[in-house]
Amino acid sequence: MNKIYGTVLLLTLAMAGSWAWADEEKRNNPGAPERLDLPGETFQIDGHNAFVLLPAEEHRSEPQPWIMYGPTLPRVPDLHERWMHEQFLESGVAVAGIDAGEAYGSPRGSKLMTALYDELTGKRHFSKKPCLLGRSRGGLWTSAWAIANPDKTAGLAGIYPAYDLRTYPGLARACGAYDLTESQLTADLATHNPIARIGILAKARIPVCIIHGDEDDVVPLKENSLALVDAYKAAGVGTLANLIVAKGQGHNYWEGFFRSLEVVEFAIKQAKAGASANDTAKNIETPAANIDRE
Repeated sequence: MNKIYGTVLLLTLAMAGSWAWADEEKRNNPGAPERLDLPGETFQIDGHNAFVLLPAEEHRSEPQPWIMYGPTLPRVPDLHERWMHEQFLESGVAVAGIDAGEAYGSPRGSKLMTALYDELTGKRHFSKKPCLLGRSRGGLWTSAWAIANPDKTAGLAGIYPAYDLRTYPGLARACGAYDLTESQLTADLATHNPIARIGILAKARIPVCIIHGDEDDVVPLKENSLALVDAYKAAGVGTLANLIVAKGQGHNYWEGFFRSLEVVEFAIKQAKAGASANDTAKNIETPAANIDRE
């Protein structure tokens, strides 16, 4: 790991103005956790902060495999995820996200994610099929976008992801992001709630890999990740949804969530498969990723 850290630090120092968002957040919110300082850049799309973490030049390819990450917020992604993102970069996979605020999977948030997608695939020659990775409420972001864009999705990964608006953040908090009242959102859940529409991903045979604690009282396992697996089973494609249950874990910073080899290897494999010219590549087995297991 020391070699990786040394490489990351040298690359970061060499890039003027690269991951400057970390310094900005530190100034504005002194109590906030440190953000990642991995090599990459920040930029603006439609007035919103976006970021991209880039592999070293020798690890890049065209089209560039990548992971669309959510949620991108002033405090997320953070240092708990450093190892995971290092593995992505070392394997030649870029990571990108856009700060949509508390979007909760709303059309407003998905529109910004599409703007990020268009920027990277159009101007920067990134793959047209990224793998999506959602942490916590980022599960709402990534699943909603994937449901709207299954043809542009190579896979869906999650770390205790939320998929049901009723459990997190609750309809009273979520409704504003949808420009609806709570009663309007309640009446139209079949249209807006990702878990109600997850069958679209199952029908499109989008592979899934999730790690979730069985004592999570913020984003309950049963109504979110287990419900997704059940929807896949009901569609006859249960083998495409891999759920790793972390026994005795809640909604916390347990290292195992962020060093899950299954989730990391899955995200790398699907991102690279999505970069393949073969439209069916997402279901093809690829060699194991080069992961630092220490």
